[in-house]
Amino acid sequence: MAVTLYEIVLRLTLAVLIASVIGYDREHKNRPAGIKTHALVCAGACIIALIQEKIGYDAIIHQPKLAGIVRADEARLIAQVVSGIGFLGAGTILVQHRTVLGLTTAASLWAVAGIGLAIGMGDYTIGITGAIFVVLVLVFSKRLIQVHAMKKLEIQYKHKVETKEFIQNYFEKHHITVTNVNFKVTQKPEGLIYVNIYDIEIPHSMNYADIIEDISMNKNIMRIQMVSI
Repeated sequence: MAVTLYEIVLRLTLAVLIASVIGYDREHKNRPAGIKTHALVCAGACIIALIQEKIGYDAIIHQPKLAGIVRADEARLIAQVVSGIGFLGAGTILVQHRTVLGLTTAASLWAVAGIGLAIGMGDYTIGITGAIFVVLVLVFSKRLIQVHAMKKLEIQYKHKVETKEFIQNYFEKHHITVTNVNFKVTQKPEGLIYVNIYDIEIPHSMNYADIIEDISMNKNIMRIQMVSI
């Protein structure tokens, strides 16, 4: 059965609305891809699915005598979307100071492409249900599951003895566990600069932003940052 104009408009509208909700979460959190990017990806995937459906329909209509023989491969264009979206997702992934950013946004783009394909093929149940689960993962997973992964804390400072004592006292006071530490020293015009890289585990009641803010208040701290292991 041919897809009517009403059905095309309905599917595209639904795809854009659903993707915009997911994109809002990414834009609200200041991530690389926001509402427009997610809406366009989902709409594009929906359009390709509609084209694929039309190709299959036309193949039968134009060759009615071969209806039992001719089969259009409905997965061909869809497969290209699944593989092609990886290039767009890769563009949102950044590596800065050994920290990888943008993986969740890349995954959400891949997910909305799947949602767009489902809606474009007329599988509203799969599309809407999938969208609900994507939103739940993006919005609520961090609130429901608190995971404090082990991190590396890199601290650059001067005046070794008093600053190192301050750092150790801070860790003990806030029950921060140090599992490993690397140390190096550099000679600069302003004197000796010390760099400690700590592997730390923090209590659930704390977050890494508070630790960086607190330690950076010390006058001897020249630089502090979290880096992924």
